[in-house]
Amino acid sequence: MILLLDVGNTQIFGGVVKADKPEDIIFSFRKSTNSSSSSDEIGLFLKNVLSENKINPEQIIKIGICSVVPGTMHSLKGACQKYFKITPFILQAGVKTGLKIKYRNPLEVGADRIANSIAVAYLYPGKNAVIVDLGTATTFCALTKDKDYLGGAIIPGLRISMEALESRTAKLPSVEIVKPELACGRSTIESIQSGLYYSHLGAMKEMTAHYQKEVFQGEQPMVIATGGFSRLFSDAKIFDAEIPNLVLYGLYLAIQMNDEESTFKGAK
Repeated sequence: MILLLDVGNTQIFGGVVKADKPEDIIFSFRKSTNSSSSSDEIGLFLKNVLSENKINPEQIIKIGICSVVPGTMHSLKGACQKYFKITPFILQAGVKTGLKIKYRNPLEVGADRIANSIAVAYLYPGKNAVIVDLGTATTFCALTKDKDYLGGAIIPGLRISMEALESRTAKLPSVEIVKPELACGRSTIESIQSGLYYSHLGAMKEMTAHYQKEVFQGEQPMVIATGGFSRLFSDAKIFDAEIPNLVLYGLYLAIQMNDEESTFKGAK
């Protein structure tokens, strides 16, 4: 079994897959990201969460990590080595991805955005795609049918936007982030919920339209959604696919591409 860890600014999103059936997540979990956590705290947490889900930690044969929080890496690597006797694979500059990174500085691209793109390139070969990841930040990535990673956009995520309103205004409260019944809210809470939802919906439509014109020569791209808030927009009919575990699947594929003993025949 393979343990996969996506370390975000707010949470660590983890999952376990079988080496021969990576598309099936046996179970997944989330843990608050804390850059001051020790290797012992992380290691004990991982062993406990595995055991609680009836998986013997000794069954883990590989560990993969993609992280946008550099401060966690030392403790994470130490936890893997001390508690699992495994040197983890880290999705970072210099590893095989099967993509051609067209960013001006490829080192700036977040590992989670690369993992998402690896997965989409593998799942939808020969398709142009816009990948929308609705997490702490909402990110947009443009990926061509030739596996060129062109870049994208980053905007504040739904929760960041809500927290900004609460902290920077005198009278606006924290609200539950839900799809509003109407765009025209008739209370302060409804107005905030409407603003959060429809501003994000508009941004996703606008960004996709611009990418179609600017980089895909007018061809309609697939729109793939992932991230914790993607389900909020499931009924909006703007996504061609919604894949909650996209980043973990991409991380698995990266492990296989960089494993000399693997028989993986995916992107080169």
